[in-house]
Amino acid sequence: MLESLELEKKRADEYLTRLRYMQADFENLKKRQDRQVEEARRYGNERLILELLPVVDELEAAIDSCKVLKLPDAAVQGVEMTLKRLRKTLEHEGVTPITCLGKPFDPSRHNAVEMVEREDAGECTVIQEIRKGYMMKEKVIRPSVVKVAVKSSQKTRGEMKTVE
Repeated sequence: MLESLELEKKRADEYLTRLRYMQADFENLKKRQDRQVEEARRYGNERLILELLPVVDELEAAIDSCKVLKLPDAAVQGVEMTLKRLRKTLEHEGVTPITCLGKPFDPSRHNAVEMVEREDAGECTVIQEIRKGYMMKEKVIRPSVVKVAVKSSQKTRGEMKTVE
């Protein structure tokens, strides 16, 4: 009888241990789901915003073209007003442009398409922005496309020594 009592106590302890593991798993699942819901709430409109960013690029290009072609100010002002309103809407959603000119190259924020030898700029410094990048809150949703300065190599300076 004492033996069966010990056996039942051991089984009850095993059940209790399994129940605790199941509770911990459930709590972890609940926390993960809460994080996913929060992420979806914060970044749920990211796809739409990514589709609007080329519109911003095109409006900026239109303004530049209007100024170069010296079109009437009314046309330029209309496009500028539209761009300003779109930027304000994006800003309301937490979208901000990435500032990169003169900053050190950061591969998490920038895509380098060209390295230009320059002595007047620091090593791995962004010298030209080809396409503006954007962040949504603290997340990069579109990296900046940039040109980066590098120092001249010895080969191009003629300082290469020959080995005899």
